[in-house]
Amino acid sequence: MRLTIVKPDRIFSLKVNQVNQVQPRQTAGYRSLPPKSLNKSAIIMAQIHLSSITTGEYKRIMVYSHDAFGLGNICRMSAICQHLLQSIPNLSILLVSGSPILHSFRLPAGLDYIKLPCLNRGQAGKMAVKYLNADIESTVKLRSELILAAAKNYQPDLFLVDKKPAGIQGELDLTIDYLKSNLPHTKFVLLLRDILNTPAKTIQQWHREDAYQKVELIYDRLLVVGMQEIFDLSRQYQFNEAIASKVRFCGYIRKESGSKNPSIIRRELGIEADEKLVLVTPGGGEDGYHLIDNYLRGLGQQRHRFEGQKIQSLIFCGAEMPREQQQEIYRRTRAYTNVTVFEFTDDMMSYINAADSVVCMCGYNTITEVLQQGKKAIVVPRTKPGKEQLIRALSMAEAGLIETIHPDKLTPNLLVETLFTNLNSTSNFALTNGLDFGGLTRVTDYLSMLLFDSFRVRSFPCLTL
Repeated sequence: MRLTIVKPDRIFSLKVNQVNQVQPRQTAGYRSLPPKSLNKSAIIMAQIHLSSITTGEYKRIMVYSHDAFGLGNICRMSAICQHLLQSIPNLSILLVSGSPILHSFRLPAGLDYIKLPCLNRGQAGKMAVKYLNADIESTVKLRSELILAAAKNYQPDLFLVDKKPAGIQGELDLTIDYLKSNLPHTKFVLLLRDILNTPAKTIQQWHREDAYQKVELIYDRLLVVGMQEIFDLSRQYQFNEAIASKVRFCGYIRKESGSKNPSIIRRELGIEADEKLVLVTPGGGEDGYHLIDNYLRGLGQQRHRFEGQKIQSLIFCGAEMPREQQQEIYRRTRAYTNVTVFEFTDDMMSYINAADSVVCMCGYNTITEVLQQGKKAIVVPRTKPGKEQLIRALSMAEAGLIETIHPDKLTPNLLVETLFTNLNSTSNFALTNGLDFGGLTRVTDYLSMLLFDSFRVRSFPCLTL
């Protein structure tokens, strides 16, 4: 059997023999692209013809989604699950998570979930039970036993773990021990976003939780949905050689295009052809009131300027924003005919695509959605409970992808002045955006290799970024 895997700068032909070994051979005559070029060819890298390596039996993936703050993790893991099902035949996925919005997802055939009791890590960073009248210890114990029961009955071929190698407060330890003892052929994959926290905080936390040893002994692969050029996670977090050899940078996750055409969105919002649309979104919204408050105060201070430049504003509060804060925003905007407020949408991509500029925080999902659409953005990252948004914002600002304002320096006047400059800029962000959005494809490829065990993943230098 011969497979062809495409990388931006070369093509490899792979001959898979009967003992499942892979021999890479570079094909001559293929024109190399510039070393730093990241275009559409990167997105279609490693298109495995899966039908040629499947056996017809259902493979089972169990997915653990970290869920202590915001909505980013569950949205990211849901996108991965759906792409896996679209790409790999004969697949079944069981997702376990405490996310409070699990019920709002449209589940494709092959995907189901077990809802765990919700936990919450507030801005102070302390873990607490979100809804139950119970202490954190008993709730984590309950979650741990539910996860173990699921694993015992589901018998996964692959366990995909989000962010924390042992789960929240070690709640995966029992499940990992069971799978290693009773299902030794189960593969383990740790999925990390582009940035976790500051190097100092992350290194301290990983040592405290014994994460380095767990990753080295348990996990077959570490898949990073980010770019090494933006943040070199292996170097920053001081991975040793054994752990670094398991890391694969997959690129950022590309979201599906919105379900509605921009012209339809603008028509539904009553926006005329000569008007500009500013979208304001704090992501999940749990700590987003400060951003929206500054925007509304800036709009109030320069109301005539907004009206003179024909700027319409669309604000999403976020599903996690406290109810009293949402009500305050609705109350304050009743006096404006050029402001529309919604709580939440499951089709944010349609609204981003319809906007002329976006004011947002710098969560992984929000900023990649904005940049995927090539939109101008003014970004105010959160700095609590972790610094990952700040690091991401500064790195992307340095790369010329966004305008960023440190939250400590945020004022209504600075925000709206930056917005006016942004709107009047002639820069075409769609042309200058150099991010690699091949994450879903590469994650799927690496997982399929482990699932079907048709060849050893580490034999694929062409899939290593």
